[in-house]
Amino acid sequence: MTATSLPGSIDDTFALLESAGYVADRSLSTVLHLALRMKRPLFLEGEAGVGKTEIAKVLSQTLGRDLIRLQCYEGLDIASAVYEWNYPAQMVEIRVAEAAGDTGHDELSRSIFDDRFLIKRPVLQALQPHAGGAPVLLIDELDRADEAFEAFLLEVLSDNQVTIPELGTIKAAEPPIVIITTNRTREIHDALKRRCLYHWVDYPDAARELEIVRRKVPGASQRLSEEIVAFVQKLRTEEDLFKQPGVAETLDWATALSELNEIALDPDMASDTLGVLLKYQDDIERVRGSKVRKMVEDIRKSDPTPKTSMPAI
Repeated sequence: MTATSLPGSIDDTFALLESAGYVADRSLSTVLHLALRMKRPLFLEGEAGVGKTEIAKVLSQTLGRDLIRLQCYEGLDIASAVYEWNYPAQMVEIRVAEAAGDTGHDELSRSIFDDRFLIKRPVLQALQPHAGGAPVLLIDELDRADEAFEAFLLEVLSDNQVTIPELGTIKAAEPPIVIITTNRTREIHDALKRRCLYHWVDYPDAARELEIVRRKVPGASQRLSEEIVAFVQKLRTEEDLFKQPGVAETLDWATALSELNEIALDPDMASDTLGVLLKYQDDIERVRGSKVRKMVEDIRKSDPTPKTSMPAI
């Protein structure tokens, strides 16, 4: 992987995302540019499926940096996220030292608590030197982890370092590019947010979502793409759903209907494939059948082509 230099302007950042097929707006390009230039973590909040995680993947790809991903979950602790000691290997070292008659406490402690026995988890890996430059550290879905875990991250986010009692402080020679995502299932503490730049990743408007579908699902016909986007936009704005479909679901639906050789949005096929777009049975039952048919008819009566222009850069 060949490393490239950081973008020098907001326009360059927008172009960087564009080069990997990520259709961004100017506000996202601006805050991402600032995060890269200021070497600050970027805290991305928004509904699931709007493209937050993809930003870290695109940065890794376009900048030629390693991607280190920490997927958060309930019960995540420092041993799984930052580091832990290789206790079985340490016990072997102690047994070998005892067999050799080397039982000096201080020397034995120095022997077993050194880098040979340190298991580096994602956070500590991100602080190590990398041949292609500082890696991209993705801390994904932080809201799934326990609140106590956030305290482990404060030193990393503010000083780009980790303190290990037995070894001391390990500081990054070059700060990693940190992207933190959350689906806002719970609030993240202000102490962590203060160490980051913040951006809310919203659902795209119709024009931007259509452009995303065109790029990611090129096999879908123009008419099918337009009608799918119009349908999804109506769902988000007019239906009281438990979980609105994200961009990821729009792309999945476009791919599925394209695989079924659909060239336009057929009400019966749309109803049969709602499980690709909606993930809760109550939402599917609310929409399927006559509601789908009426929505498709309404779209057909109007021009489904989005009129909103893409944001100027």
